[in-house]
Amino acid sequence: MTETQPDHLVASVRAVLPSLTPSAQVIARLILDDPATVARSTITELSANSGVSEATIVRTARMLGFSGYAPLRLALAAAAARAEPDRLVPGDLGLSDPLSDVIAKVTRSEIEALSDTAAQLNPDQLDTVITAAIAARRIDIYGVSASGLVAADMAQKLLRIGMSGHAFTDVHSALTSAALLRKGDLAIGVSTSGETPDIIEPLRQAGRAGATTVAITNNPWSNLARTADHTLVSAGRETSFRPGAMASRISQLLLVDCVFVGITQRTFATSEQALKLTREAVSDYMAEHRPRPRS
Repeated sequence: MTETQPDHLVASVRAVLPSLTPSAQVIARLILDDPATVARSTITELSANSGVSEATIVRTARMLGFSGYAPLRLALAAAAARAEPDRLVPGDLGLSDPLSDVIAKVTRSEIEALSDTAAQLNPDQLDTVITAAIAARRIDIYGVSASGLVAADMAQKLLRIGMSGHAFTDVHSALTSAALLRKGDLAIGVSTSGETPDIIEPLRQAGRAGATTVAITNNPWSNLARTADHTLVSAGRETSFRPGAMASRISQLLLVDCVFVGITQRTFATSEQALKLTREAVSDYMAEHRPRPRS
């Protein structure tokens, strides 16, 4: 794992939390709950406060991409200095919150999810995925539940520019299609946790068939990410009133939009014509079936 940058350190820790050992999770949760206090604590103080050994703290820092605890402290201090008020630990929604607070907190959470996703998005990795998509004979996108909606959104966008993209939200259909892929095709698995068997197995099957595989997930250490050739990392903080599906959907859609725009840029001559034709087809239909005003 490459060293995590301060701008998205907390989002990165949240993403890999499920994959850490129990003792490393203790330190990770302290970082998520109160990063400024961790940044001010010496390793001896943090060990005393957490009940975790100094050696485990060092190993945890290394798991998070740092050479030791000191660089982790510096990164946390930098993140805290750059953050807006309450940026690192956004307030959760409460049962008695007025709708004005609901609007503000949901809006802030979605903005932060988009910002964290953009900060973690590696342009070179995105470029590789775009290149593979343009060259692909066909593109399979696998997703279930809310991730299935993201898969369907991507397939619909590809259809608008004349590309062969198919969304599969049922594991049996996904496995059937994946088995028929071949070298040069592209398979994309969408899963917030990265641990959904219904997504991992079709992506694994697609890889065995020779296709290039991509994971869209919150967890870059997940089994889905390990299965894929390339990973695009989304972000989103799950809370009592924001389940994983809600927290990550908007950031996954951002990744889909970045891939789509990149494809459209590079295939503009054909994409522009396809967009024009599909737009006209829908417009003509709507004009023909628009209710006429009564005389």
